[in-house]
Amino acid sequence: MPVPALPRLGLGCAPLANLYTAITDEQAEATVAAAFETSGGDVAYLDTAPHYGVGRSEERLGRALAGRDRGSYLLSTKVGRRLRDLGPGEAPDGQGFEESPARARVWDFSADGIQATLEGSLSRLGVDSVDIVYLHDVEDHLREVYATGFPALAALRDQGMVKAIGFGMNYSGVMARLVADLDVDVVLCAGRWTLLERTAYDDLLPVCERRGTRVVVGGVYNSGLLADPSPGAHYNYAAAPVDLLARAQDIQRVCARFGVPLRAAALRYPFAHPSVVCALVGAASEAEVRDNAAMFGYEIPDALWHALVDEGLLDADVPLPLTGK
Repeated sequence: MPVPALPRLGLGCAPLANLYTAITDEQAEATVAAAFETSGGDVAYLDTAPHYGVGRSEERLGRALAGRDRGSYLLSTKVGRRLRDLGPGEAPDGQGFEESPARARVWDFSADGIQATLEGSLSRLGVDSVDIVYLHDVEDHLREVYATGFPALAALRDQGMVKAIGFGMNYSGVMARLVADLDVDVVLCAGRWTLLERTAYDDLLPVCERRGTRVVVGGVYNSGLLADPSPGAHYNYAAAPVDLLARAQDIQRVCARFGVPLRAAALRYPFAHPSVVCALVGAASEAEVRDNAAMFGYEIPDALWHALVDEGLLDADVPLPLTGK
């Protein structure tokens, strides 16, 4: 089964599950609708996971997709965490998601667990199939991944239940090993190939290029530091170190000289590597979706990238997303 061609900009749906801040069902639906409206006539790409609000992201996304032509969007979700209802006296663990349903996450990489997790996702999403399934945050579960998790997912691909399979996590070195060892179609790498980080360039991206594995990049704003590098900005979900805050501010000043918003440069930069096919950006509102689309469409002169290298803000050996303009 051919691996689906992804649009270059996708919607990350963790914020639909009240990530850090609660939103309404109506706001979630408007966010998804805006992703379709800004897709430029191409299919929309939407990524979710059972982990996001213990199923709330999938439920809200499913309601927003109801009645839409299945050919108008590509859909990915994740496995590794199976959901179960809370028992008597059990307290919910939101893990950053506000007002989560009364469910618990259970790590489960068994064949039955992978199957059950995917079936639960399909039910919440209201669809018969998804296009991509990622094994999610598996860095501490590699023995189970090799023994049962990935073989179970590969079997679902062989049966035609899933078009493409891969891994989604923040640890690019772990993914490099997995891509080298296994028949991986696509990976979702969050935060490791950005204007501030080259880790994936050194470990994951060479392996993906050699193996023909597609790369979706997430976390292009590094938790917000590359969206608004103000004092108190976050990096990797914590307060940004002083040196990285200063570097982000320096990059912003260079971008301003060329009339380019920092967000636009952060969105465009990962495409400098040929294995990168899509940037996945989370949004909690229609306005955020439209802003991301506007930033992605910004015209960026090649001189900006050369200036960042000249000022030591990008390493001289990394590729640049040059257009010849």
